Order: sequence, then C-alpha cells, then structure tokens
Amino acid sequence: MTLTLNRRQALIGMGAVGAATAFGMPARAATRNLAVLHLASHAPSFIAYERGYYKEVGLDIDLKFFEAAQPMAVAIASGDADFGVTAMSGGLISLAQKDAVKVIGGALTEEKGTVGAIILASNKAYDAGLTDPSKLAGKSFGITTAGSSFHFMIHKIAQANNIKLSDIQLRPLQKLGAIVGALSTGQIDAWAIQPNVAKQMLREGAAKQIGLVSDYAPNYQVTTAFTSTKNAKNERELTEAFVKAYSKAIADYNAAFVDNKAADAERDDLAKIVHKYVESDSPFETAKQNLIDGAMRINNGLALSLGSCVEQLEWFKSEGMVKEAITNEQLFDTSYVKTI
Repeated sequence: MTLTLNRRQALIGMGAVGAATAFGMPARAATRNLAVLHLASHAPSFIAYERGYYKEVGLDIDLKFFEAAQPMAVAIASGDADFGVTAMSGGLISLAQKDAVKVIGGALTEEKGTVGAIILASNKAYDAGLTDPSKLAGKSFGITTAGSSFHFMIHKIAQANNIKLSDIQLRPLQKLGAIVGALSTGQIDAWAIQPNVAKQMLREGAAKQIGLVSDYAPNYQVTTAFTSTKNAKNERELTEAFVKAYSKAIADYNAAFVDNKAADAERDDLAKIVHKYVESDSPFETAKQNLIDGAMRINNGLALSLGSCVEQLEWFKSEGMVKEAITNEQLFDTSYVKTI
C-alpha cells in the first residue's frame, strides 16, 4: 500500500517566516496557525489559546481546524499552518523524508490505568457476536486514511489477538464524523477512538464498548507535535516559544483531568474552555464529566516517547506506506524536548 502525495502541494510556501525577536521572544508581527482537531486530546491547544499563553511568549496564534491527521501534515509543509499536534501518519513521514516537516515532541499517550482510546462495535455487529476484539476477523473497521493512527491501532489490536490484518476489512472514510455516522448506522462493524467521542456514542446508545487500546498498545505515543523543517532548523526561538506555551497548558490539563490535583473551580474553568471546541452541542455538565471520565495523559513538556514513535515508523516501512530509506534523523528533531 503506497500513499501518493502531491509534491507541489507539499513543498510550496516554505518562504521566510521572519521571526524577529524582542526581549528574547518572537515578535508578534505575523499570525501563526496551529492545526487542531475537535477532540479532547487537543485540550492544551484550546487552553493555551484562551488563557493567553501563546501571547505570553510573543506568539499570535490562530486555530485552524481539520478533520484528519494527514491534511494537517500537508498544511504544515505548505505553510498553511506553522504547528500541529496529531498522530504520526504515512503522509507526515513522507513529507519528513522530503525535508518538509519535523516531529519535535510527543503529546497524547496510552497509559495503563487510564481509559484511553475505546474499541467500539456497532450495535448490529455486537448483536451478531462481535463482543470482543478477538472476534474482529472478517469484520470491517473504520479508519480515516491509510497510515492514520486508527490504522496503526487496529494493527496492534490484530497482532495481539493473532489476527492477520488482511483478514479485517479496513474502511477509509476520511473524516471522523463520517466514521461516527457509519458506526452508528451499522455500515462498519468496529472502530477505536478517544474517549470523549466514544463515551458520547456509548451514552447515546450508538455503539457498544468491546475493549481498550491500552490493553494492546501500552505506552503508545498516540499524537506528536510537529512543525515545518524550516521552523525547526531556522526559527528556534519561535519553536521554543510554542513548546513553552503549549507545555504550560499541558500542565494545567494534566493537573485538572488526569492527576486530579486542581481545585474544583480550576477544573470547571478549564472544562468550560474545552467545551467551546469539544462536544459544544452537549450540555456543559455532561461534556465536563465526559472530559473527566475519559481524560488521557498528555506528556508533560511535550516529552517524546521515541521508542513508540520509532516502532510506528518501522511499521509504516514494513507495510510499504513509506520508503525504507527514511531515517530517524529525517523525521525527528529531539533537541526541543525530553525523550522518554
């Protein structure tokens, strides 16, 4: 399976950014776009934006919303966005090989003891016997695109259950909303998704829970922080400022929702921020409880679980989705954060 990317689309727009500095911080002359999804895993993106953490470090950040990981990588490469936080995809890796993007940190992670991504079955498939991931052979599984995090998750689930991935029908549906609709109506049999989406579907009776991804992929680095190679190499103060602001928001998020160290008023304030962007069509109290119940750890300081990321890279190579020649050095710039 090979992903084909438009080279012109991937490489244009790499002109000068002009990050002049003042008092050791990047000037706010230019607005920077942060690529995001409407998911709770992007909570620090919203917290840093609403609490002014980007402005504190001299950045004028706008949020640019996407429906899947791969278009985010293309946006970074083309200059339509400056930073992104999402899963490593085949597209991102291929763009890194073309010297267009760099992974500079790690974000969401699967951790034993937290709920993590939930494996769901459609009501139709569940009633027909799909009550456990070990029964996925011959069933269909929703993904956004080939080489997405959903593709890697089903690989790990299948591997742990001694199922050939070729025995599971992968259904690329491009957008999260399309997968939600397909699972709800029984057009696909199964999916795995972050808990804020999964729990809403469970609450509405649209699907059944049959497992947890953390049982099959503990310590999986689900999402990474990345930027253009130009920013990583030539705009160090700009990139360091982003990491600093984002890390401050991660600390707020983990304290409130993962480690339960924040006061109730602080947790409510943060939940209200996230509610503006995630489950905004649900009552606040419902969305807040869903956020609390489904919180996944985001690595403090955007620390990068390098071993997990290298495992993913090697899997992409083995599946023929990226070229064998790509090196760790082409994909990762580990100079910005701690590696774990």
